[in-house]
Amino acid sequence: MSDIDIRVEGRAGRITLTRPAALNALTYDMVMAVEAALEAWRDAADVALVVLDAAGDKAFCAGGDIADLYASGKAGDVAYGRRFWADEYRVNAKLAEYGKPIVSLMQGFTMGGGVGLGCHAGTRVVGETSRIAMPECGIGLVPDVGGSWLLARAPGRLGAYLGVSAARMEAGDAILAGFADHFVPQAAWPDLIAALCETGDAGVVARVSEKAPQGPLSAMTAQIDRLFAGVTLAEVVAALEADDSAFAAETLKALRRNSPLAMACTLAMLDRLRAAKTTIRDALDLEYRFTARAMQQSDFLEGIRAVIIDKDRKPVWKHTIETLPDAAVSAMLAPLGQDALSL
Repeated sequence: MSDIDIRVEGRAGRITLTRPAALNALTYDMVMAVEAALEAWRDAADVALVVLDAAGDKAFCAGGDIADLYASGKAGDVAYGRRFWADEYRVNAKLAEYGKPIVSLMQGFTMGGGVGLGCHAGTRVVGETSRIAMPECGIGLVPDVGGSWLLARAPGRLGAYLGVSAARMEAGDAILAGFADHFVPQAAWPDLIAALCETGDAGVVARVSEKAPQGPLSAMTAQIDRLFAGVTLAEVVAALEADDSAFAAETLKALRRNSPLAMACTLAMLDRLRAAKTTIRDALDLEYRFTARAMQQSDFLEGIRAVIIDKDRKPVWKHTIETLPDAAVSAMLAPLGQDALSL
């Protein structure tokens, strides 16, 4: 497949995304190819670990290729979207639970589906250009692909801030928030990959990693904890409106751009997932409750239209922050019964 290069080099199974012109956006076929590789290598004696990387300088993976999702949704076909998300989430769970070490190297943009691919690896490497984000609320979706689980486990209320604001994390902030583990200068990545392939030892990464440059979020954690202490969207917005800092004003502006329904559902999901014993499977189940209904009941199609299709950046959301009813949030996150996600 021209969009992805899967092979064995030395003691490593190699998965390289090869769509740099499309910022390595994930297609359905690419997701399925990753799953097939993981299954093939699960019990392969010659594969000691898996290395995930991507071609090009601009992105590891800037998200899912959602053109087909939009087209099918506009045509009234909700089955394709449900299958796409269910299959993708199954692969996210396999990455998180894989029995062999997985090392991901994430340069440039890593967003949405890219987070689901790279940030569930056991050893996650970032470099100087890394920019990691969960921007789904801007297109009427919730942070998914297991991203809600990562956000819920971030220190303090950092996950709530990142989830509803879609803020981008530099390398140091990604490590702080639990989306990455090691900083390695990108000039050293070819030698690092060669060592991984030669030794089959993921511990090589820790031996060459360096202290990451401090990101801007590290100095704002106390302020974020205070402003995002509320459980509901209305509580968070009220705290931001009552604060006269430049950070509060900038964050409020970001929230005003995003889907109120998606943001409120995100905060509700994170509140549930902060429980001590939750797993990625709990997060994927919650995410699928939303995405299975997304085509018909959420702002998803309108968000894609405004950001990706027409690019007018003027979405007409179903609700405002002030008029969003609690019942709309409950309806999106209600159990799916026999249609629930099966992993």
